[in-house]
Amino acid sequence: MAHPATTTRLRRELLVKTAEALRAGDLPGRVDRFPLELRPRGETALRCCVHRERAVLRYRAMALLGFSVQDEEDELRPLAHYARDAQARTSRDPRLLTVIEEACSACVRAAYFVSNACRGCAAQSCAVACPKQAITVRDGQSAIDPARCVNCGKCKDVCAFNAILRIPIPCEEACPVQAIVRGPSGKQEIRHDLCIACGKCMQACPFGAVAEQSEVVEVLGALAEGRPLVALFAPALAAQFQAPLEHLVGALRRLGFAGTVEVAAGADLAAQAERRELEEAPFLTSSCCPAYTGLVASRLPALAPRVSTTPTPLAFAAKLAAQRFPGLPRVFLSPCVAKRREALGGSVEHVLTFEELGAALVAWGIEVDACPPSPADIPATDRGRAFAAAGGVAAAVGADAEVLCGLGAETQRRLRLYASGKGPARFLEVMACEGGCIAGPCTLADPKVARRRIPAAPDRDPGRPV
Repeated sequence: MAHPATTTRLRRELLVKTAEALRAGDLPGRVDRFPLELRPRGETALRCCVHRERAVLRYRAMALLGFSVQDEEDELRPLAHYARDAQARTSRDPRLLTVIEEACSACVRAAYFVSNACRGCAAQSCAVACPKQAITVRDGQSAIDPARCVNCGKCKDVCAFNAILRIPIPCEEACPVQAIVRGPSGKQEIRHDLCIACGKCMQACPFGAVAEQSEVVEVLGALAEGRPLVALFAPALAAQFQAPLEHLVGALRRLGFAGTVEVAAGADLAAQAERRELEEAPFLTSSCCPAYTGLVASRLPALAPRVSTTPTPLAFAAKLAAQRFPGLPRVFLSPCVAKRREALGGSVEHVLTFEELGAALVAWGIEVDACPPSPADIPATDRGRAFAAAGGVAAAVGADAEVLCGLGAETQRRLRLYASGKGPARFLEVMACEGGCIAGPCTLADPKVARRRIPAAPDRDPGRPV
């Protein structure tokens, strides 16, 4: 397992406490004490004080209960009330991410800064290169006038000593669609009309200020009460654990799932359909990543006619599950946030992320490698399982292909080339996450380690990390 940052460890500790309380059937009775238990007096605070840390944990618990922090109307309303509302909830909020203002540091506008590595060289290359005369040299040190600077970066490019640094806003830098912006309060806000739920901002924020609105109450509450659910698990899940796939299926059964379906079985069907579709088209792009298809819909409409109309592997697997287990709610075990958006279309009833599943296994005291092996009720082939890693879709379709990973500026430039009809390949696989689904924002294992655990994964990651 990768070594998580401190903010990630706290998030996972809160997840485990929530899962333990759900298993015990006493979430409302326990949840208000979680911030105090995780940040007791006397511990070194990550932020200004323990009280702010507890406030951040309270709002993170609110998101974990499935609520948007921005909807809060009464700061004194106990978390227990939110927990009871969550247990009675019958619909899902389409806003999948929320910003915890108490955690956001209100980062200043991205800017260039002259560090003390500046030598005040006679060439004054930085000042000469600046098109806005924003740089002056005083007392042997360059200085940038922020009022004149237009953030072109030319000074940084020419500095012989690498003395000029660019100070970014991490969440804004990571977002491929400019959906997270500085609000009137100076804190970041999410434009839900633009957001494609890629989760990049959540991964990038070093303050842990972006949280997803979870469904753990619905899913783990049902498991704790013995209500039957069907687990549809993403191909990337097996790569999160050292134990063989059959032991993971055994762990899901011990957790209480009445049925288990490999979404890789849906990937096998999707690959067959895309091969047939490609026979009739001069060029096609993959459709399995909802963050990518969301990007196309919002920013690259010229490419939309070339996106495969084949349903996603999850959609295929959901139909298989409905046929095999009629009437039972389906839960997709997901490496990412974007699949929550796909699930809103009705393919499955709930989504549980890998992190949330990991917390449930801890709370239930289940060791995956110690569970008796069990086959999935609907199994898959290694080719379908390879969809988890970059290049897996292209290999399964078996066409002249190019693979793009990440949705940044370079990928978008490449996509515009294909939209203009000048792309070199007949099939284009695009994944929002560098390395594929094994690197999703809600995964547990180091992507490099996970890739080695994927059967039939391409020998080399062909993606373009951007």
